[in-house]
Amino acid sequence: MLTHDKKPLLIGQVTALSGVPIRTIRYYESLGLLNSSGRTEGGFRQFSLDILTRLSFIKRAQNLGLSLEEIKDILNIHDKGKLPCGEVKQKLEDKVNEIDHQIEELLTLRDELTGLLSGWDNFTGKRKDTICPIIQ
Repeated sequence: MLTHDKKPLLIGQVTALSGVPIRTIRYYESLGLLNSSGRTEGGFRQFSLDILTRLSFIKRAQNLGLSLEEIKDILNIHDKGKLPCGEVKQKLEDKVNEIDHQIEELLTLRDELTGLLSGWDNFTGKRKDTICPIIQ
């Protein structure tokens, strides 16, 4: 990206440079994740160049499983002039624990389904009071 000066970017330029749709940028701004640096005389939003770094951070954090609320917490720390690395570390550790719990639940479900399927060959006919005896 070539920048001859530090002219503010219009929302269309931000979209072109970041790949983030205008609608998403407006949504992030409504949530407080982004702030425009002002408006043109015509009322168009203007953004400083650091919005590209911020959008990149938001996309990466989302890909790691963080919610927009969690990302906002991190950005608020950053906006106060502090490094949010401790907060990021805690949130990522929480995410790993959550994933481990989900894996345990999925393995339990897998075992239950495997057990049900192993009884499939023993299935004999239909009874009036059941829909499917394997599940019931």
